[in-house]
Amino acid sequence: MILQPASRREVSRIAIGSGVCACIQILVFWVLSLLGIGAFSYRIVTGTVGGSLMAVLCFAQLCVTLQKATAHAADEKFVKTQVRNGYNLRKLIQILWVIAAFVIPWINVLAAMIPLFFPNVVIYYLQIKGKLFPAGEASAAPAAPTAPADAAKPENADDPDDDLGPFEV
Repeated sequence: MILQPASRREVSRIAIGSGVCACIQILVFWVLSLLGIGAFSYRIVTGTVGGSLMAVLCFAQLCVTLQKATAHAADEKFVKTQVRNGYNLRKLIQILWVIAAFVIPWINVLAAMIPLFFPNVVIYYLQIKGKLFPAGEASAAPAAPTAPADAAKPENADDPDDDLGPFEV
């Protein structure tokens, strides 16, 4: 399935953000090696690049899964199955990547695992900066829940034993 323009834009934002995070990670590993903590080698670079590629691949897979699921929005069971299967596939890809990082001698395992969190870091950064939902796309932002203004109070609302709160049966 081909990515829609909005999904393509988000994947490219995640890829750019993951690239920036990868450069920061390599720099941190290099500084740590200068301080005598660990040794910097090509294995850190290969692990970081491979992990970043896996993270972006998993995010792109998420976009494809959601596109397939929303194409059949009328069938709720199909949507849930698609989303669950997509989640399981992404976790399987990540697990296989970590196993491969253990097995392949020219990949640093820690440097390969950390980039799997880069899409989350990029999304949190975009949320903090307010760039996740630009001003032109305000309708895409979820609306705040509203309570009814004139909610009727029960007759015995003064009795605290009868008020079970949100866990009312």
